Amino acid sequence: MTEVLLVIDVLNDFLDPAGALFCGPRARAIIPVIRSLLDHFQRQGQPIFYLTDAHRPDDAEFALFPEHAVTGSWGSRIIAPLTPPKDAKIIPKTRFSSFYATDLEAELRRVGPERVWVTGVCTSICVMDTVGDLRNRAYSPLVVDDAVADFDQQFHEFALIRMERVYGAKRIRWGDREPSPEAPA
Repeated sequence: MTEVLLVIDVLNDFLDPAGALFCGPRARAIIPVIRSLLDHFQRQGQPIFYLTDAHRPDDAEFALFPEHAVTGSWGSRIIAPLTPPKDAKIIPKTRFSSFYATDLEAELRRVGPERVWVTGVCTSICVMDTVGDLRNRAYSPLVVDDAVADFDQQFHEFALIRMERVYGAKRIRWGDREPSPEAPA
């Protein structure tokens, strides 16, 4: 079974306490979970895609949020503990959905996954919009509850429920699983 891991916006500006839009201490807890998933997918030889905010200094999104993830800045870099494996593909994005004006759709068509695992930040923004667009393209999304985080815990909980009920996303907790060399069911 071909499965894909999406790692969304694990950038300094979101996950480092000095970041422009730091998601808080709860968000730091997803780092080791995502690292474990990266190692698992790499051992299995399954595709890994990083989706990363890459804004211009005058990006329209800054009317809604403080300036963040400006291309080339410290804040736009993937945090060190989640450095991409050499075979991972990094796909820059400029909007909430990882599909908007990116080559993610073409990459997924090329790979033909039976399931797409989704991790990263922010649960109620980029994660949820990406999961909705996965469902709109007939992919089976799987959201890893302990590998997603948000600025706002209420929005986080709402987004998880919405992705499950509206988009039919399956939800799991990776940290609750027994370590196993086999791909999870």
